Amino acid sequence: MTDSTVDPTPDPTERRDLAGIRAWLFDLDGVLTPTALVHMHAWARLFGPELEARGAKPYTEADYFAYIDGKPRYDGVRSLLASRGIELPEGSPDDPPTAETVCGLGNRKNAAFNETLAEEGVVAYPGSVAFLDAIEAAGCLAAVVSSSKNAPAVLAAAGLADRFEVVVDGGYAAAERLPGKPAPDTYERAAELLGLPSSSCAVVEDAESGVQAGAAGDFGLVVGVDRGVGRDALLRLGADVVVDELDELIPFVGRVATKERIETLATGLDTSPPSSGTTRPTDSKEGTA
Repeated sequence: MTDSTVDPTPDPTERRDLAGIRAWLFDLDGVLTPTALVHMHAWARLFGPELEARGAKPYTEADYFAYIDGKPRYDGVRSLLASRGIELPEGSPDDPPTAETVCGLGNRKNAAFNETLAEEGVVAYPGSVAFLDAIEAAGCLAAVVSSSKNAPAVLAAAGLADRFEVVVDGGYAAAERLPGKPAPDTYERAAELLGLPSSSCAVVEDAESGVQAGAAGDFGLVVGVDRGVGRDALLRLGADVVVDELDELIPFVGRVATKERIETLATGLDTSPPSSGTTRPTDSKEGTA
């Protein structure tokens, strides 16, 4: 009888030839910065009393991963309310946080997030910063693709703003009418802004909806970062490899860089990625996840 056991987190060097990866497209919250925890706490502060007041099933951490994580803010509100059979008027992005509308609840959550960010600040994951250093040294491009319209503020607070030539955030997606995750459109747009085909880009995500977005597109690799969803779930949703911290991939990035340099010397061709010159998309007035 043969052993059918499969390693759930195989070495990515055995799964894919990453020499063709010329850009890395990163989700922000939970991948580069631990702001996912700030978001989780803000959602709990919103929906804990809201659901209790409506006599609905209490809010739990599992609800965040199942209905909210990775989605644009108002989509998260709709999804969570739908899970409890609650329907509210849509309202508008200009609704005050006190309004009992989808947008009002979303704005209430966003106010709590911004207050926490201002009070506590945010420090990027050391392993993620080390990985950014490694891919920069390897000559790869990088972009942030976030459902959050607070992405520029978070990047600035974490000291990462100058790391990314392209930022496709929730405000940019709304202005361009791009569907949010789990659709692949925002990641595909980031690749386009970098001047590269999707197949030359890797998607890096920690959220269920984000991994699904990567799997739905023609990307060269989908990396899942396990911040609580679970390795098996991320693999099942379409991740090619799952890591606990991004610096686990640094040795591989070094090998790719060496291989590309050798090929360049052998052929005399310039295989370095093109410079984008793309202006970073700006934030918008509407709130974020």
